[in-house]
Amino acid sequence: MPLTVNGLDDLKKLSPGTDLGTSDWLEITQDRINTFADATGDHQWIHVDPARAAAGPFGAPIAHGYLTLSLFIPLFTALLDVQGVTTKVNYGLNKVRFPAPVKAGARIRLNASLESVEEVAGGGAQITVNGTIEIENSPKPAAVLQSVSRFYA
Repeated sequence: MPLTVNGLDDLKKLSPGTDLGTSDWLEITQDRINTFADATGDHQWIHVDPARAAAGPFGAPIAHGYLTLSLFIPLFTALLDVQGVTTKVNYGLNKVRFPAPVKAGARIRLNASLESVEEVAGGGAQITVNGTIEIENSPKPAAVLQSVSRFYA
């Protein structure tokens, strides 16, 4: 169950370092990879050609790094539910790294903690979240990132 906060006042009460927990596992299927390739026009063989990718550097097709990154949002919303606001905006990223590839069929999950909460102009609040997208049975994560989101009442 996600941590639920009601409104900006409750959001602003969260302390830096708050552990937001770990999401459920999400399987990265070849169909998901192919759909992402179609949406972005990135049909590089390491993503969409299983036979060729099996003989390639990773031994299997891999998810696009930006596919992995885009899954931060659904994984994150399973950890923190901000209610009582009218607008939720992905404001950006401070840093992102992709230490390990996600092979088709692998499962990922998000582990996240709160870095900071700040007031922003227009009566909003901005949160910075440290996230690690883990790969099941892998010593290295798929992504390490710092995400910035804004909320308005």
